[in-house]
Amino acid sequence: MMPRSSMLGIGFWSLVGLLVGMGWMFPSQASAKREHLVHFPNTAYELNIYKIKGKKPGKTLMLIGGIQGNEPGGFLSADLYADMRLEKGNLIVVPRANFYSIITNQRGPNGDMNRKFHLEDNASTMEDQIVAILKKLISESDYLLNLHDGAGYYHPTYIDKWRNPERFGQAIVADCEEYRVPGSNKTIKLGDMARKILKEVNPRISGELYKFHFMDTRTDAEDSPHREQRGSATYYALTKHHIPAFGVETSKFLPSLELKVLYHNMVINAFMKHFGIIPESPGLNPDPPVLKYLVVAVNGRTPIVVEHDQGLELRAGDTIHVTHIESNYERGLSLDILGYGGVNDLGKEYTIVRDTSILVRKDNEAFAEIPVRITEKGAGEESRTTSLIKKIDYFVIEAKGHRLLLGNGETLHLVRGDEMKIIDVIPRALPSSGVKVNFKGFVGDPSNNTGEDRGFTINTGSDLLERFSLDGKGEAYEIVVHHGDTLLGRGVVKLASPTVDFLVLRVNGHGRHILRPKSALAVSREDTICIEEIRTNLSSNDGVRLRINGQTLLPGEERSVRELYPAAKTSDSQLKVEKGSLVLGMITLNVR
Repeated sequence: MMPRSSMLGIGFWSLVGLLVGMGWMFPSQASAKREHLVHFPNTAYELNIYKIKGKKPGKTLMLIGGIQGNEPGGFLSADLYADMRLEKGNLIVVPRANFYSIITNQRGPNGDMNRKFHLEDNASTMEDQIVAILKKLISESDYLLNLHDGAGYYHPTYIDKWRNPERFGQAIVADCEEYRVPGSNKTIKLGDMARKILKEVNPRISGELYKFHFMDTRTDAEDSPHREQRGSATYYALTKHHIPAFGVETSKFLPSLELKVLYHNMVINAFMKHFGIIPESPGLNPDPPVLKYLVVAVNGRTPIVVEHDQGLELRAGDTIHVTHIESNYERGLSLDILGYGGVNDLGKEYTIVRDTSILVRKDNEAFAEIPVRITEKGAGEESRTTSLIKKIDYFVIEAKGHRLLLGNGETLHLVRGDEMKIIDVIPRALPSSGVKVNFKGFVGDPSNNTGEDRGFTINTGSDLLERFSLDGKGEAYEIVVHHGDTLLGRGVVKLASPTVDFLVLRVNGHGRHILRPKSALAVSREDTICIEEIRTNLSSNDGVRLRINGQTLLPGEERSVRELYPAAKTSDSQLKVEKGSLVLGMITLNVR
């Protein structure tokens, strides 16, 4: 089971509402038109295409998201434009070009789809068929943006391992500075276009590290380090259809999914403005995904509705066929009958012989689970197929300085040492009703351990009994809600080790270096160093410091290397990133 993080879900969908606005989709007006095409429906490769025509004629921009499935910033950003209404111009939006790779959260489980555009069209694999469809759509477009998340941060000059000309993050990428269309006098000035977008976007981004740069991969050059881009969608669009084509890359190292989506949308909107494509109003649903019901046929009989708070009771050997998912979203939905079939079992029939669950996902995040139980009860066919299972919907929890809702069946991700408190459950059930909320592995009152743990502050670093953890290693714990012997709800608290993600170290007041655990930096005894930023996985970085040669260096404090290392001999020293007694990471400073 792959539960959805409640904190990420709530934060992301709230920010979406702020980013794109609160416009909703209305019936088309005037000559505006929205066409929805579906290829390979109800499969793991379902391909949804949205053609949006504006009220007034104009150029057509194509957006591709999710061609590599482990880059959520790209496909979630593209998804926001699928319902957009346009005043002028047109959009072709493919939010999830490789749905299979999105569901499995892999770059390209059957090969990188973005390296197949140079091949001849054929139908040997599903990926080949999808690429052929994308090529056709490109031929109908005037511009192309392919949306990605890349490792590190692109910078035109080498700064360090993660910030240099070979990295892709925070870049607008083109295959050349200028492209001369063969047999004509036309020149496509990709670099100039990209720099206009940078002037529009970068002043609105705080922090030099997060600003975008133009990246010219020089794809055609024999000495290009990126010759693999000759198989990409952008190179195909530029060289075969002679249209401006760019990759938009946010960094995988950005601290949140919200920032990735924000930066993608800022760049897309700037390109739309530059291309004269004018939105009338955005159309989006800013809510977290919620299952309303499934439509299920049992043994080929008339389909029944199984609601989000129900379960399904079957006899061993019964067949089930889930034909429809009703949610507050229409895109990115799939379901998995655990232990049967593949990654998307929607529309397929299976014979059930053991207890299982139907897991419902939006993209690669599970947001609902319907239990399926084998029973020998002798009730009639209709009454035995569904059985209402009363559940709690949410746990109300204080953690990370917030009060949040953890959905039934979801996982809360904390760092060991974070404090949390179970406030209540929804619907509310008082202890006097016989309902108990128990954090397994925690004893709130040792003198009267009733198993009721609401209201206690729990320190996840010192208050938990490792032997009661789910894995026996103290990394995951259950919260369960019971009424007598009946289980009403379950959540999981997963604990990560406290670590440092990276620190930004400034040398001599200007050179900035991104240092990660186990990395090394060479400095001279004549240099000065200053920590600009320390990024950890802790909910608060208050009190985080760097210990160097027995001395403390705080963020923003500039010190000379000679002061930190008064001894004359050259040394290799471990820099410790600490918070209290926790050591979050080690970095080597080679002093010359």
